[in-house]
Amino acid sequence: MKTTLDPKRTVAELKELRSLTGDDNGAQRIAFTPTWAKARAWFRSKLEQLPIEIHTDAAGNVWHTLRGESDKAMLMGGHIDSVPNGGWLDGCLNIVAAAEVLRRICAQYNGKPPVTVRLVDWADEEGARFGKSLFGSSACSGALDMNEARGLKDKDGIALPDALKQHGIEFERVKDSNCELKDAAAYLELHIEQGPVLLDMDLPLGAVLGTFGVERHAITFHGQAAHSGSTPMNRRRDAFLAAAKMSPEIYKITDRNGGVCTIGSCTTKPGIVTSVVEECRITLDQRHLDPKALAQMLKEARDASEKFAKEGNVAVSWDRLWQIDPRPFNNDLINMCDEAIKETCGKSHRLPSGPLHDAAEMAGAGIPTIMMFVQSLHGISHNKIEDTKEEHIEMCVTAFDKLAEKAMGWIKGR
Repeated sequence: MKTTLDPKRTVAELKELRSLTGDDNGAQRIAFTPTWAKARAWFRSKLEQLPIEIHTDAAGNVWHTLRGESDKAMLMGGHIDSVPNGGWLDGCLNIVAAAEVLRRICAQYNGKPPVTVRLVDWADEEGARFGKSLFGSSACSGALDMNEARGLKDKDGIALPDALKQHGIEFERVKDSNCELKDAAAYLELHIEQGPVLLDMDLPLGAVLGTFGVERHAITFHGQAAHSGSTPMNRRRDAFLAAAKMSPEIYKITDRNGGVCTIGSCTTKPGIVTSVVEECRITLDQRHLDPKALAQMLKEARDASEKFAKEGNVAVSWDRLWQIDPRPFNNDLINMCDEAIKETCGKSHRLPSGPLHDAAEMAGAGIPTIMMFVQSLHGISHNKIEDTKEEHIEMCVTAFDKLAEKAMGWIKGR
Protein backbone atom coordinates (compact mmCIF):
# COMPACT_ATOMS: atom_id res chain seq x y z
CA MET A 1 0.00 0.00 0.00
CA LYS A 2 1.71 3.15 -1.19
CA THR A 3 1.83 6.16 1.09
CA THR A 4 3.50 9.53 0.66
CA LEU A 5 3.13 10.64 4.27
CA ASP A 6 6.10 12.84 5.20
CA PRO A 7 5.99 13.97 8.86
CA LYS A 8 9.29 15.83 8.44
CA ARG A 9 7.58 18.07 5.89
CA THR A 10 5.05 19.04 8.58
CA VAL A 11 7.87 20.15 10.89
CA ALA A 12 9.47 22.14 8.07
CA GLU A 13 6.19 23.84 7.16
CA LEU A 14 5.49 24.74 10.78
CA LYS A 15 8.91 26.40 10.96
CA GLU A 16 8.21 28.20 7.69
CA LEU A 17 4.94 29.55 9.08
CA ARG A 18 6.71 30.64 12.27
CA SER A 19 9.24 32.63 10.25
CA LEU A 20 6.50 34.19 8.12
CA THR A 21 4.09 35.28 10.89
CA GLY A 22 6.09 35.43 14.13
CA ASP A 23 8.66 37.68 15.73
CA ASP A 24 10.95 37.63 18.77
CA ASN A 25 7.87 37.69 21.03
CA GLY A 26 6.15 34.71 19.43
CA ALA A 27 3.31 34.06 16.98
CA GLN A 28 1.23 37.05 15.86
CA ARG A 29 -1.57 35.48 13.83
CA ILE A 30 -4.46 37.23 15.58
CA ALA A 31 -7.70 36.56 13.69
CA PHE A 32 -9.09 39.21 11.37
CA THR A 33 -5.72 40.96 11.01
CA PRO A 34 -3.39 41.24 7.98
CA THR A 35 -0.92 38.72 9.45
CA TRP A 36 -3.72 36.17 9.86
CA ALA A 37 -4.77 36.72 6.25
CA LYS A 38 -1.14 36.24 5.17
CA ALA A 39 -1.00 32.95 7.07
CA ARG A 40 -4.19 31.74 5.39
CA ALA A 41 -2.83 32.63 1.94
CA TRP A 42 0.35 30.72 2.77
CA PHE A 43 -1.66 27.66 3.80
CA ARG A 44 -3.78 27.79 0.66
CA SER A 45 -0.62 27.82 -1.46
CA LYS A 46 0.42 24.53 0.16
CA LEU A 47 -2.74 22.72 -0.90
CA GLU A 48 -4.14 24.32 -4.03
CA GLN A 49 -2.15 21.96 -6.29
CA LEU A 50 -4.14 19.01 -4.90
CA PRO A 51 -7.36 17.81 -6.60
CA ILE A 52 -9.53 19.51 -3.98
CA GLU A 53 -12.13 22.27 -3.75
CA ILE A 54 -11.28 25.26 -1.55
CA HIS A 55 -13.87 27.77 -0.41
CA THR A 56 -14.64 30.12 2.47
CA ASP A 57 -18.01 29.75 4.17
CA ALA A 58 -20.33 32.45 5.52
CA ALA A 59 -18.50 32.60 8.87
CA GLY A 60 -15.01 32.89 7.39
CA ASN A 61 -14.06 29.23 7.90
CA VAL A 62 -11.95 27.84 5.03
CA TRP A 63 -12.85 24.36 3.76
CA HIS A 64 -10.58 22.11 1.70
CA THR A 65 -12.68 19.27 0.25
CA LEU A 66 -11.58 16.05 -1.42
CA ARG A 67 -14.68 14.40 -2.85
CA GLY A 68 -14.94 10.68 -2.16
CA GLU A 69 -17.02 7.75 -3.32
CA SER A 70 -19.49 8.65 -0.55
CA ASP A 71 -20.83 12.07 0.40
CA LYS A 72 -20.36 11.09 4.05
CA ALA A 73 -17.53 13.31 5.22
CA MET A 74 -14.61 12.91 7.59
CA LEU A 75 -13.69 16.35 8.90
CA MET A 76 -10.21 17.28 10.12
CA GLY A 77 -10.07 20.68 11.78
CA GLY A 78 -7.92 23.27 13.46
CA HIS A 79 -7.13 26.96 13.37
CA ILE A 80 -4.27 29.02 12.04
CA ASP A 81 -4.99 32.04 14.26
CA SER A 82 -2.99 32.55 17.45
CA VAL A 83 -3.03 34.63 20.60
CA PRO A 84 -0.69 37.65 20.65
CA ASN A 85 2.87 36.54 21.43
CA GLY A 86 1.71 32.96 21.23
CA GLY A 87 3.48 29.66 20.63
CA TRP A 88 4.50 28.24 17.28
CA LEU A 89 2.27 25.15 17.45
CA ASP A 90 -1.03 26.11 19.09
CA GLY A 91 -3.74 25.71 16.47
CA CYS A 92 -1.56 25.61 13.37
CA LEU A 93 -0.16 22.12 14.15
CA ASN A 94 -3.73 20.85 13.72
CA ILE A 95 -4.15 21.96 10.13
CA VAL A 96 -0.55 21.65 8.93
CA ALA A 97 -0.49 18.01 10.10
CA ALA A 98 -3.95 17.44 8.61
CA ALA A 99 -2.67 18.84 5.32
CA GLU A 100 -0.02 16.12 5.26
CA VAL A 101 -2.68 13.49 5.93
CA LEU A 102 -4.80 14.95 3.11
CA ARG A 103 -1.82 14.69 0.72
CA ARG A 104 -1.36 11.03 1.66
CA ILE A 105 -5.03 10.25 1.12
CA CYS A 106 -5.03 12.01 -2.27
CA ALA A 107 -2.01 9.99 -3.40
CA GLN A 108 -3.11 6.63 -2.03
CA TYR A 109 -6.64 6.76 -3.42
CA ASN A 110 -5.81 8.59 -6.68
CA GLY A 111 -7.94 11.53 -5.60
CA LYS A 112 -11.04 9.42 -4.81
CA PRO A 113 -11.10 8.08 -1.22
CA PRO A 114 -13.96 5.88 0.04
CA VAL A 115 -15.54 8.84 1.86
CA THR A 116 -15.29 12.58 1.38
CA VAL A 117 -12.44 14.18 3.32
CA ARG A 118 -12.61 17.81 4.45
CA LEU A 119 -9.99 19.94 6.18
CA VAL A 120 -11.35 23.08 7.87
CA ASP A 121 -9.44 26.09 9.18
CA TRP A 122 -11.83 27.59 11.72
CA ALA A 123 -11.99 31.38 11.94
CA ASP A 124 -10.94 32.91 15.27
CA GLU A 125 -10.74 29.95 17.63
CA GLU A 126 -8.71 31.98 20.13
CA GLY A 127 -10.97 35.03 20.45
CA ALA A 128 -7.85 37.11 21.12
CA ARG A 129 -9.07 40.31 19.47
CA PHE A 130 -12.73 40.40 20.51
CA GLY A 131 -12.79 38.12 23.55
CA LYS A 132 -15.09 35.53 21.93
CA SER A 133 -13.48 32.12 21.54
CA LEU A 134 -14.62 29.50 18.99
CA PHE A 135 -16.24 32.12 16.76
CA GLY A 136 -16.16 30.25 13.45
CA SER A 137 -16.99 26.82 14.83
CA SER A 138 -19.79 28.10 17.07
CA ALA A 139 -21.32 29.97 14.11
CA CYS A 140 -21.12 26.77 12.09
CA SER A 141 -22.61 24.62 14.87
CA GLY A 142 -25.40 27.16 15.42
CA ALA A 143 -24.44 27.85 19.03
CA LEU A 144 -23.11 31.40 18.52
CA ASP A 145 -25.00 34.02 20.55
CA MET A 146 -25.58 36.62 17.86
CA ASN A 147 -26.71 39.37 20.23
CA GLU A 148 -23.60 38.99 22.35
CA ALA A 149 -21.25 38.77 19.36
CA ARG A 150 -22.86 41.76 17.62
CA GLY A 151 -21.81 44.05 20.47
CA LEU A 152 -18.19 42.90 20.79
CA LYS A 153 -15.44 45.47 20.21
CA ASP A 154 -11.66 45.26 20.19
CA LYS A 155 -9.30 47.48 22.23
CA ASP A 156 -9.50 50.16 19.51
CA GLY A 157 -13.29 50.26 19.60
CA ILE A 158 -13.75 48.43 16.29
CA ALA A 159 -16.92 46.32 16.34
CA LEU A 160 -16.74 42.65 15.39
CA PRO A 161 -19.23 43.02 12.48
CA ASP A 162 -17.07 45.83 11.00
CA ALA A 163 -13.88 43.78 11.32
CA LEU A 164 -15.57 40.83 9.65
CA LYS A 165 -16.71 43.03 6.77
CA GLN A 166 -13.08 43.95 6.06
CA HIS A 167 -12.49 40.25 5.39
CA GLY A 168 -15.58 39.78 3.21
CA ILE A 169 -17.76 38.27 5.96
CA GLU A 170 -21.32 39.51 6.51
CA PHE A 171 -22.01 39.19 10.22
CA GLU A 172 -25.77 38.62 9.99
CA ARG A 173 -25.20 35.59 7.72
CA VAL A 174 -22.49 33.78 9.67
CA LYS A 175 -24.81 31.00 10.83
CA ASP A 176 -25.44 30.10 7.20
CA SER A 177 -22.17 28.21 7.54
CA ASN A 178 -24.14 25.43 9.27
CA CYS A 179 -24.84 23.93 5.84
CA GLU A 180 -21.23 22.72 5.80
CA LEU A 181 -22.07 20.08 8.41
CA LYS A 182 -24.82 18.42 6.38
CA ASP A 183 -22.86 15.24 5.58
CA ALA A 184 -20.35 15.35 8.47
CA ALA A 185 -19.90 11.83 9.85
CA ALA A 186 -16.85 12.36 12.08
CA TYR A 187 -14.61 15.19 13.26
CA LEU A 188 -10.91 14.68 14.07
CA GLU A 189 -8.62 17.23 15.67
CA LEU A 190 -4.95 17.10 16.65
CA HIS A 191 -3.59 19.55 19.23
CA ILE A 192 -0.70 20.14 21.56
CA GLU A 193 -1.78 19.23 25.07
CA GLN A 194 -1.05 22.73 26.49
CA GLY A 195 -0.65 21.15 29.94
CA PRO A 196 1.81 18.87 31.76
CA VAL A 197 -0.02 15.53 32.03
CA LEU A 198 1.72 13.72 29.14
CA LEU A 199 5.00 15.44 30.03
CA ASP A 200 4.85 14.20 33.61
CA MET A 201 4.04 10.68 32.39
CA ASP A 202 6.85 10.84 29.79
CA LEU A 203 4.39 9.92 27.03
CA PRO A 204 4.34 11.54 23.58
CA LEU A 205 0.65 11.14 22.70
CA GLY A 206 -2.77 10.81 24.33
CA ALA A 207 -6.40 10.17 23.35
CA VAL A 208 -8.80 12.85 24.55
CA LEU A 209 -12.00 11.83 26.34
CA GLY A 210 -13.79 15.14 25.85
CA THR A 211 -13.65 18.79 26.84
CA PHE A 212 -14.43 20.00 30.33
CA GLY A 213 -17.72 21.68 31.10
CA VAL A 214 -17.26 25.17 32.49
CA GLU A 215 -19.06 27.21 35.15
CA ARG A 216 -17.70 30.76 35.29
CA HIS A 217 -19.06 33.24 37.85
CA ALA A 218 -18.33 36.58 39.48
CA ILE A 219 -18.75 36.45 43.25
CA THR A 220 -19.13 39.76 45.07
CA PHE A 221 -18.86 40.13 48.83
CA HIS A 222 -20.51 43.28 50.24
CA GLY A 223 -19.16 44.67 53.52
CA GLN A 224 -18.75 48.16 54.92
CA ALA A 225 -16.04 50.75 54.32
CA ALA A 226 -14.45 51.99 57.56
CA HIS A 227 -11.29 53.82 58.62
CA SER A 228 -8.23 51.57 58.72
CA GLY A 229 -6.91 53.16 61.86
CA SER A 230 -9.98 53.66 64.02
CA THR A 231 -11.94 50.45 63.36
CA PRO A 232 -11.12 47.56 65.75
CA MET A 233 -10.53 44.20 64.09
CA ASN A 234 -13.55 42.58 65.76
CA ARG A 235 -15.88 45.33 64.51
CA ARG A 236 -14.98 45.16 60.84
CA ARG A 237 -17.24 43.98 58.05
CA ASP A 238 -14.34 43.20 55.73
CA ALA A 239 -15.45 41.99 52.30
CA PHE A 240 -11.91 41.04 51.35
CA LEU A 241 -11.53 38.74 54.36
CA ALA A 242 -14.57 36.72 53.29
CA ALA A 243 -13.44 36.60 49.67
CA ALA A 244 -9.92 35.55 50.63
CA LYS A 245 -11.21 32.45 52.40
CA MET A 246 -12.49 31.22 49.02
CA SER A 247 -8.96 30.73 47.70
CA PRO A 248 -7.94 27.68 49.79
CA GLU A 249 -11.53 26.41 49.72
CA ILE A 250 -11.60 25.89 45.95
CA TYR A 251 -8.57 23.60 46.26
CA LYS A 252 -10.44 21.54 48.86
CA ILE A 253 -13.40 21.38 46.48
CA THR A 254 -11.24 19.85 43.74
CA ASP A 255 -9.69 17.45 46.25
CA ARG A 256 -13.19 16.11 46.88
CA ASN A 257 -14.55 16.19 43.33
CA GLY A 258 -11.68 16.25 40.86
CA GLY A 259 -11.70 18.83 38.07
CA VAL A 260 -10.11 22.24 38.39
CA CYS A 261 -11.11 25.55 40.00
CA THR A 262 -9.44 28.92 39.52
CA ILE A 263 -9.94 32.35 41.08
CA GLY A 264 -8.57 34.48 38.28
CA SER A 265 -9.17 38.05 39.39
CA CYS A 266 -9.90 40.09 42.49
CA THR A 267 -10.97 43.74 42.68
CA THR A 268 -11.78 45.80 45.76
CA LYS A 269 -13.62 49.01 46.58
CA PRO A 270 -12.81 51.63 47.65
CA GLY A 271 -9.38 50.18 46.90
CA ILE A 272 -7.35 52.45 49.15
CA VAL A 273 -4.96 51.51 51.95
CA THR A 274 -6.76 53.62 54.55
CA SER A 275 -10.13 51.86 54.27
CA VAL A 276 -11.51 48.47 55.18
CA VAL A 277 -12.75 46.82 51.98
CA GLU A 278 -16.41 47.54 51.34
CA GLU A 279 -16.79 45.41 48.23
CA CYS A 280 -14.65 42.57 46.88
CA ARG A 281 -15.35 40.90 43.54
CA ILE A 282 -13.62 37.68 42.55
CA THR A 283 -14.05 35.57 39.43
CA LEU A 284 -14.32 31.79 39.72
CA ASP A 285 -13.75 29.34 36.87
CA GLN A 286 -14.75 25.69 37.51
CA ARG A 287 -14.22 22.84 35.02
CA HIS A 288 -15.00 19.12 35.00
CA LEU A 289 -15.74 16.40 32.45
CA ASP A 290 -18.57 14.94 34.58
CA PRO A 291 -21.69 17.16 34.61
CA LYS A 292 -22.80 15.88 38.04
CA ALA A 293 -19.39 16.59 39.55
CA LEU A 294 -19.36 20.05 37.97
CA ALA A 295 -22.77 20.81 39.48
CA GLN A 296 -21.53 19.59 42.88
CA MET A 297 -18.43 21.79 42.63
CA LEU A 298 -20.63 24.80 41.94
CA LYS A 299 -22.94 23.97 44.87
CA GLU A 300 -20.02 23.59 47.26
CA ALA A 301 -18.53 26.91 46.14
CA ARG A 302 -21.88 28.67 46.66
CA ASP A 303 -22.31 27.09 50.09
CA ALA A 304 -18.77 28.11 51.07
CA SER A 305 -19.29 31.71 49.97
CA GLU A 306 -22.45 31.98 52.08
CA LYS A 307 -20.67 30.45 55.06
CA PHE A 308 -17.74 32.87 54.82
CA ALA A 309 -20.09 35.82 54.31
CA LYS A 310 -22.01 34.90 57.44
CA GLU A 311 -18.81 34.51 59.43
CA GLY A 312 -17.68 37.98 58.40
CA ASN A 313 -21.07 39.68 58.79
CA VAL A 314 -21.10 40.58 55.08
CA ALA A 315 -23.41 39.75 52.16
CA VAL A 316 -22.59 37.82 49.00
CA SER A 317 -24.04 37.77 45.48
CA TRP A 318 -23.32 35.65 42.40
CA ASP A 319 -23.44 36.53 38.69
CA ARG A 320 -22.96 33.90 35.98
CA LEU A 321 -20.42 35.02 33.38
CA TRP A 322 -20.46 31.97 31.12
CA GLN A 323 -21.34 28.29 31.06
CA ILE A 324 -20.83 25.34 28.75
CA ASP A 325 -21.74 21.71 29.33
CA PRO A 326 -19.08 18.96 29.26
CA ARG A 327 -18.60 17.62 25.75
CA PRO A 328 -17.67 13.92 25.83
CA PHE A 329 -16.17 12.51 22.64
CA ASN A 330 -17.27 9.43 20.71
CA ASN A 331 -16.27 6.12 22.35
CA ASP A 332 -15.56 4.34 19.05
CA LEU A 333 -13.30 7.16 17.91
CA ILE A 334 -11.57 7.29 21.31
CA ASN A 335 -10.75 3.59 20.94
CA MET A 336 -9.48 4.14 17.39
CA CYS A 337 -7.33 7.04 18.56
CA ASP A 338 -5.92 4.87 21.34
CA GLU A 339 -5.08 2.13 18.83
CA ALA A 340 -3.42 4.57 16.41
CA ILE A 341 -1.25 5.93 19.20
CA LYS A 342 -0.23 2.45 20.41
CA GLU A 343 0.61 1.41 16.85
CA THR A 344 2.83 4.49 16.55
CA CYS A 345 4.65 4.69 19.88
CA GLY A 346 3.63 1.68 21.93
CA LYS A 347 1.71 3.30 24.76
CA SER A 348 -1.25 5.66 25.05
CA HIS A 349 -3.03 7.54 27.80
CA ARG A 350 -6.62 8.79 27.92
CA LEU A 351 -7.18 12.25 29.38
CA PRO A 352 -9.73 15.07 29.34
CA SER A 353 -9.11 18.48 27.83
CA GLY A 354 -9.28 21.40 30.22
CA PRO A 355 -9.10 24.05 27.50
CA LEU A 356 -11.96 24.36 25.04
CA HIS A 357 -11.40 23.60 21.37
CA ASP A 358 -13.39 23.76 18.14
CA ALA A 359 -13.93 20.04 18.68
CA ALA A 360 -16.28 20.94 21.55
CA GLU A 361 -18.57 22.74 19.12
CA MET A 362 -18.58 19.79 16.73
CA ALA A 363 -19.40 17.37 19.54
CA GLY A 364 -22.12 19.77 20.68
CA ALA A 365 -23.57 19.71 17.17
CA GLY A 366 -23.96 15.93 17.41
CA ILE A 367 -21.02 14.98 15.19
CA PRO A 368 -18.93 12.02 16.44
CA THR A 369 -15.74 13.72 17.58
CA ILE A 370 -12.23 12.85 18.77
CA MET A 371 -9.07 14.75 19.64
CA MET A 372 -5.48 13.56 19.87
CA PHE A 373 -2.97 15.35 22.11
CA VAL A 374 0.79 15.54 21.67
CA GLN A 375 3.06 16.32 24.61
CA SER A 376 3.88 19.96 25.41
CA LEU A 377 7.33 20.71 26.78
CA HIS A 378 7.11 22.78 29.98
CA GLY A 379 3.34 22.06 29.97
CA ILE A 380 2.96 25.62 28.66
CA SER A 381 1.16 27.28 25.74
CA HIS A 382 -0.16 30.76 24.90
CA ASN A 383 3.46 31.74 25.44
CA LYS A 384 6.45 32.04 23.11
CA ILE A 385 8.26 29.28 25.08
CA GLU A 386 5.60 26.76 23.99
CA ASP A 387 7.36 23.80 22.39
CA THR A 388 7.15 20.11 21.48
CA LYS A 389 9.99 17.77 20.54
CA GLU A 390 10.32 17.43 16.77
CA GLU A 391 10.30 13.64 17.10
CA HIS A 392 6.96 13.90 18.91
CA ILE A 393 5.57 16.15 16.18
CA GLU A 394 6.55 13.53 13.61
CA MET A 395 4.93 10.83 15.76
CA CYS A 396 1.68 12.76 16.07
CA VAL A 397 1.46 13.20 12.27
CA THR A 398 1.93 9.45 11.83
CA ALA A 399 -0.60 8.57 14.53
CA PHE A 400 -3.13 11.12 13.29
CA ASP A 401 -2.82 9.65 9.80
CA LYS A 402 -3.51 6.17 11.19
CA LEU A 403 -6.53 7.55 13.05
CA ALA A 404 -7.83 9.18 9.86
CA GLU A 405 -7.56 5.88 7.97
CA LYS A 406 -9.41 4.02 10.72
CA ALA A 407 -12.09 6.73 10.86
CA MET A 408 -12.69 6.53 7.09
CA GLY A 409 -13.26 2.79 7.37
CA TRP A 410 -15.58 3.33 10.33
CA ILE A 411 -17.61 5.94 8.42
CA LYS A 412 -17.86 3.77 5.32
CA GLY A 413 -19.14 0.83 7.39
CA ARG A 414 -21.86 2.75 9.20
